Amino acid sequence: MDNLMAVIPLICHHGYTKRSASYVITQRSLFTLPYPGWLFPGFKMATPLMRLLLAACPLLLVTADPIRKVSTNGTLPLVMWHGMGDSCCNPLSMGAIKKMIEDDVPGIYVLSLRIGNNIVEDTSNSFFMDVNQQVTQVCAQLAQDPQLKGGYNAMGFSQGGQFLRAVAQRCPSPPMKNLISVGGQHQGVYGLPRCPGESSVICNWIRKALNTEAYSDLVQKHLVQAQYWHDPLKDDLYKKHSVFLADINQERVVNETYKKNLQLLEKFVMVKFLNDTVVDPRVTEWFGFLKTGQSKETETLQESLLYTEDRLGLAAMEKAGKLVFLASDGNHLQFTEKWFNDNLLPYIR
Repeated sequence: MDNLMAVIPLICHHGYTKRSASYVITQRSLFTLPYPGWLFPGFKMATPLMRLLLAACPLLLVTADPIRKVSTNGTLPLVMWHGMGDSCCNPLSMGAIKKMIEDDVPGIYVLSLRIGNNIVEDTSNSFFMDVNQQVTQVCAQLAQDPQLKGGYNAMGFSQGGQFLRAVAQRCPSPPMKNLISVGGQHQGVYGLPRCPGESSVICNWIRKALNTEAYSDLVQKHLVQAQYWHDPLKDDLYKKHSVFLADINQERVVNETYKKNLQLLEKFVMVKFLNDTVVDPRVTEWFGFLKTGQSKETETLQESLLYTEDRLGLAAMEKAGKLVFLASDGNHLQFTEKWFNDNLLPYIR
């Protein structure tokens, strides 16, 4: 962890390019959101990891607080959870999405979650705060919000997708109606793709840490990536030591409360990006993963033991028409406004 923290100020010091910084705001035809390249869509000089680390630079953060509006049109409120390296309110990412939804659904109450006391903490916590603690804080925040007492829809971007699923499983009050996971990694990730060039040393260090220490108590407690790191070659270690993903995916025991609560959803929408070069394997965005014991062949959700044994209620949900699988042709978290309006807005209105 000390080595990783030392890397961040080093990269911040070397600067960045603002060539596409306003692309989302001015064009609004293509959104490029967190995990991890949220700040500069089309930023070609940086690998995904470098963009992830750039996201942690305080000088790049917007220091606005989330703005809350009272719902005035009878539409269910919407709760959003950002991805790694992003924050609740950055106008180039989550702030732009929030504004777009408010423009398209006048009067809707949108709560973009902030984890921490300010934007800097929110961004940092997306890297280094225990996910279970984050979920607990969010559950408390939602329970105390009078706007949500009648229920709400939820939309998670990248890792925010699986975090909001944990909220649905652990905290049924106030009730979550529809869960929309945009590029979420519901069976975790295995690998750090696209790490060539000048960032290869950093990528190799993190990859080595995850491959050798991902399931150590220290790394599990303090590195968010490790808490949904799913190593198919170390299945026993994953099931025994994963503090977050193995729990919400019923890997150790079947928690009937989790199963019951998830099935309370009216719709569980999962978006996969067909040209995703960030998430590995891509099929995790549709709740599939690599077959256990090897690292090349994948299986779909429907082929997995989680589904065939219905340990989480997903088979029952699909039978009831509650699972929705959507695809976008873009890279990770890249989509047009038209695609968003055509495919996701119907689950928000």
